[in-house]
Amino acid sequence: MDRRTFLAGAAAATAAAATGLPAGATVNAPAIGAPAPDFQVTTADGGTLSLSQLRGKVVVLEWTNHDCPFVRKHYNGDNMQALQREAKQQNVVWLTVVSSPPGEQGHVTPAQANDLTRSRKAEPAHVLLDPKGTMGRAYGAQVTPHMYVIDAEGRLQYMGAIDDKPSANPATLQTASNYVRPAVAAVLAGKPAPTPVTRAYGCSIKLAPQTT
Repeated sequence: MDRRTFLAGAAAATAAAATGLPAGATVNAPAIGAPAPDFQVTTADGGTLSLSQLRGKVVVLEWTNHDCPFVRKHYNGDNMQALQREAKQQNVVWLTVVSSPPGEQGHVTPAQANDLTRSRKAEPAHVLLDPKGTMGRAYGAQVTPHMYVIDAEGRLQYMGAIDDKPSANPATLQTASNYVRPAVAAVLAGKPAPTPVTRAYGCSIKLAPQTT
């Protein structure tokens, strides 16, 4: 088994574990080292953005739900915003993704999404609204926060947790080892992420039912 095949299997098992599914459960997890799924999603400011438009840029995807206590830990402690500011300084494109459909926790209108960005002093390049769950399914996003790092050639290089402390307790920020920061640094240096797949933790994403 080569490394890419192993990592693809590890990604699927990790995504399953994130929601308590058996390790052998089928999940739509993309493969590390393979092209990241393209998307065309409406932004909170009324535009449309696709991954293909960002070719040549390192991209970070952050799935969010503002009512999730795990997300609140990272925003109330300025941890997520600090990562976003660092990304901006490094010319990395940070995309915050909301896949909660209407009626589910975390769903926001464009105006609400923009208000949250301002009130939390967040600095993503864009907030993407995915109420049909198309992008969430393409990436196998399971929880909030669920993090992904994509290199400048459009290949997925990291997927999983933001750090190694699967707790909503703000005190854990003081001793946490962040996974996203070293992944971005490695990708910017043209190297593989030191830990390409980790077990994501947080609030389960309730995707909208698929329609035929």
